[in-house]
Amino acid sequence: MPRRSPAAPSTDDTAKPELFLSRELASLEFQFRVLAQARDPRVPLLERLRYLSIVANNLDEFFEVRVATLKQHHQGGSAAPGPDGLASGELLARIRARVLDLVEGQYTTWNDELGPALRAERIDFLTRERWSKLQRRWLQGYFENEVLPVLSPLGLDPAHPFPRILNKTLNLAVVLKGRDAFGREGHMALVRAPRSLPRIIRLPDEVCEGGDQYVFLAELLQAFVDQMFPGFKVVGSYQFRVTRNSELMVEEAGVENLATALSEELLGRGYARPVRLEISNDCPKAIVSLLIDNFALEETDVYRCNGPVNIIRAGSVYPQLDRPELKFPRFTPQPPAPFESEKCKFNVLRQRDVLLHHPYESFAAVVELLRQAAQDPQVLAIKQTLYRAGADTPLVGLLVEAARNGKDVTVVIELRARFDEADNIRLATALQEAGVQVVYGVVGYKTHAKMLLIVRREGEALRRYVHLSTGNYHQANSRAYTDIGLMTADAEIGEDMHKVFQQLSGLGPMIELKRLLHSPFTLYRSVIEKIERETAHALAGRPARIVAKLNALNEAHVIGALYRASRAGVEIDLIVRGSCTLRPGLPGVSERIRVRSIVGRFLEHSRVYWFANDGQPELYCASADWMERNLMRRIEVAFPILDPALAQRVFDEALDNYLADNTEAWRLDGDGRYHRVEPDGQPPHNAQQALLAKLAGDRKPG
Repeated sequence: MPRRSPAAPSTDDTAKPELFLSRELASLEFQFRVLAQARDPRVPLLERLRYLSIVANNLDEFFEVRVATLKQHHQGGSAAPGPDGLASGELLARIRARVLDLVEGQYTTWNDELGPALRAERIDFLTRERWSKLQRRWLQGYFENEVLPVLSPLGLDPAHPFPRILNKTLNLAVVLKGRDAFGREGHMALVRAPRSLPRIIRLPDEVCEGGDQYVFLAELLQAFVDQMFPGFKVVGSYQFRVTRNSELMVEEAGVENLATALSEELLGRGYARPVRLEISNDCPKAIVSLLIDNFALEETDVYRCNGPVNIIRAGSVYPQLDRPELKFPRFTPQPPAPFESEKCKFNVLRQRDVLLHHPYESFAAVVELLRQAAQDPQVLAIKQTLYRAGADTPLVGLLVEAARNGKDVTVVIELRARFDEADNIRLATALQEAGVQVVYGVVGYKTHAKMLLIVRREGEALRRYVHLSTGNYHQANSRAYTDIGLMTADAEIGEDMHKVFQQLSGLGPMIELKRLLHSPFTLYRSVIEKIERETAHALAGRPARIVAKLNALNEAHVIGALYRASRAGVEIDLIVRGSCTLRPGLPGVSERIRVRSIVGRFLEHSRVYWFANDGQPELYCASADWMERNLMRRIEVAFPILDPALAQRVFDEALDNYLADNTEAWRLDGDGRYHRVEPDGQPPHNAQQALLAKLAGDRKPG
């Protein structure tokens, strides 16, 4: 079906540019909230270190995708302003100003807060001026035996032009003085840190002065850089790192095999157009200018680092350190209560729907359902979507087992899941080799829906069992992300899912679904209609309310509908983890809209939409945010929670619970800045901690 643009907004003033925040700037504001976790003394120390690493990782992706795309359009003259009306040049300038603030905050946190606090706990990242004689001797041996044989320093001269530098690799720019054996005069050389070597080196106990002591590889290279260039005097050495455009550009309609085309495109991703240069604070301007010229960048693309340029690597020590007192307390995800007393999952689902709230309840329930399906002779077919699965998932082995047991297994793999493309291509290949039917969805639309369908013969009839989720089938993420999953044998939901899978794997006309909302067809229209229904209730003098929990909100027409609803008297509470371009609290526009963000131990990932509907509330969980890409350019599914008790549970746990949070919540103001919510005399309430106590504590079966 051809892609359709949303209907034009009403002829009112809710589309004015001043009513919208910039998507890119809103995304950066989220990084400041994550950085606040790294600076929060209430957070365990090693978790603070992990948050600092997350900020650096997120900033990498921000440049690789958002800034890269914006710069590409800006330089090509094709950058149309977004709903906020900002021209691309002005937006890039504002992004730089905000990123400079963020980078300064990162290194202030590292140098003045985390570094001293870690040292106090005998976890020390040693700079070379702090090495003892014993440590320097050991590190020199390590360098000579383990590092130097792998290095390939490159002197720059007419025979050795500036090399291609791989995306996000650690490098040294070395200034030299003198002549070599061939009479060549030294000027400048480059040293690339080998990717095969660890970026953080733990010193052995015999040279540690108690505790755990680490050295960044960059420090090691700089300390012994003279050994790489015998006969030369090293005038200076400076760390640098270049970030490149990492968006894969594949014109899907023009390729015969998407997997092959993506594989070829991946080969060049690491050398795509540069967008950012990170360099050590002490690097002379002449060296910076030389790097700028070679990378075809501008001064405004340079970010100086007051510390290790690869600060993201500091978080790699987190899993190595067995210091439970410096981490969040461990917990054991529990099985959903209905499954505890019944081994056969199909028997349970014939009687009732089962709700899963991750990470508090165990993802093992999903794995066990698929395991039983793979081994049950009554199961005829299994269909599943995979967006991000992770290398450690047991699901792939079970799908292979099911195929080998003679079941019809179809897997829809989204090859274009950003930064997971290579893993998904390998996954698709492994499944195909095992006899699983693999399809890649629909050209031009990412398959983002999270669905599992099991067809089982029971007597003379076939019954469909379903699992739907707001999150990926990813084992590790299920322990770190909050998500809602539903297991059901509801006939109408099962029939809807059957139709969606048919549409994904074959060709066909528009489909009509009874229960599911389906993007890019009915989901956008349904969200608008439900907002407008609440507006009509408010205009008629009836109570009206909307509560939604999302990762992001930027779709202009949805925002316009929310503004009109607020004007009509609808009370609107939005829990938006990441970027939100709606401006709340504007007089005469959004006075009844409140926006909050929760940044805590777990990444908030579940999407829940709730509409009061004049006393007959409707609640949907979804894979889709209220973003233009989710509503218009992806295959998404929103699923209703039909059991009133389960719907109330979702409202209580995923919505009301978060609206009461006054320890991890941030409130968005109309100017685009966030302010931490304080208890203000009320008992402190941490939404995630409350769910840990309720769902992940010890409980008796029954």
